[in-house]
Amino acid sequence: MEFNDLLAPDPVELPEDPAHGHDLGEASTAFSFPASPAVWAHKAEQALAHAHSDEEKLIAYAFARTGYHRSLDRLRGHGWKGWGPVPFAHEPNQPVLRAIAALAKAARLIGEDDEYDRCRQMLSDADPGGVEKLLD
Repeated sequence: MEFNDLLAPDPVELPEDPAHGHDLGEASTAFSFPASPAVWAHKAEQALAHAHSDEEKLIAYAFARTGYHRSLDRLRGHGWKGWGPVPFAHEPNQPVLRAIAALAKAARLIGEDDEYDRCRQMLSDADPGGVEKLLD
């Protein structure tokens, strides 16, 4: 991935997610690592895969929203100023980008098309190539 904006900040390359190597499907992992975007992205993705009823859709949205906010916290904690590249190719960035994508999908599922568009744009701003991997 190449960024040509000379005014853009340097790409963010996060360290390994705190829950890396743990079973992301276990509730105990979420309790042990509540700030982990990987935990919440996984929970959201699993909930989205089984979201048939309205209640299940809301649960998926709640997991996704939590993952999104934990992702913003993690990005900001590592120098991100609210914009700039977050390369998908850097594996430790992927849980954050997956959490944003999960919120986009969950938002669309509950009819929040504006939120879907904002999340899609955020992913495109972070890494245009990541959008097709995560949403398309």
